[in-house]
Order: sequence, then C-alpha cells, then structure tokens
Amino acid sequence: MTAEFTPLDELQCLRLLSGTAVGRLVYTVGALPAVMPVRHRIAADGSVLFRADADSEIARAVADAVVAFEVSELSEADGSGWSVTVLGRAAVTSDVPEGRPVPAVVPTPAEPAAGHVTIRIRPELVTGRSLPGSPPCEA
Repeated sequence: MTAEFTPLDELQCLRLLSGTAVGRLVYTVGALPAVMPVRHRIAADGSVLFRADADSEIARAVADAVVAFEVSELSEADGSGWSVTVLGRAAVTSDVPEGRPVPAVVPTPAEPAAGHVTIRIRPELVTGRSLPGSPPCEA
C-alpha cells in the first residue's frame, strides 16, 4: 500500500459497506472479467445480499464462484474518499432472508416474485482504504 492510501480495518470496512445501497459485483463470464452495478444490503453476518432473475447471466455465472464486491465513495472535486472490497464465494438460493427486502439487480416489485433468486456473498476477505484529497491537477 502506498503512502497515498490509508488502510481501513475490517470493522471500518463493514460499517462503510452497510451504509451503501449500490456496489459493483466483479465476476467472470467465459474466463473474462465482468463488472455489474447491483443494489444490495448487508446481512447480520456481514454477507452481501442481492436478488437476480433465476435465469440471468449473473445467477449462472456466480453460483458457487469466488467473486469480488466493491463499494466506494469518491469526490470528483479533490479525489478524496474510500473504497471497500469483499472477496468471497457466492451462493444462489431461492430462500428469502429475514429482515429488510433484498434489493434486485434490476428494479422489480417490492415483493420477491417467482423466478428470482437471492445471491449471498459470504465475506472471506474484507479490505478497504481511504484516499486523502489533493488539489486538482493543473493543465
């Protein structure tokens, strides 16, 4: 890690992660990287949860695969902000977790409908960093 970044501990990372609604799922399709923004929520055990259509590319690609999930907040004005990455194995299930509704990748009616699955990423490695601001570059 360079001096530009300050590492965040796991507790700070989980706090920042739970304060966001949209992140980026990183997975592979045909051995090529793919990135998809998804609406999510964090379960009590720290898992990342979101819904997808059961027959979607995402559901097929992430089933029992190691994936990454990233959230960040960065200022366009000075470049300050933070980034948190979760690495873990994704599980696809038809179960609907207790508590708040699990957001869908694509907005759907509030209640989960038949044909939707819940994707759970159990965190195996959680890392984060904060980035201090700097003056804008002169052209």
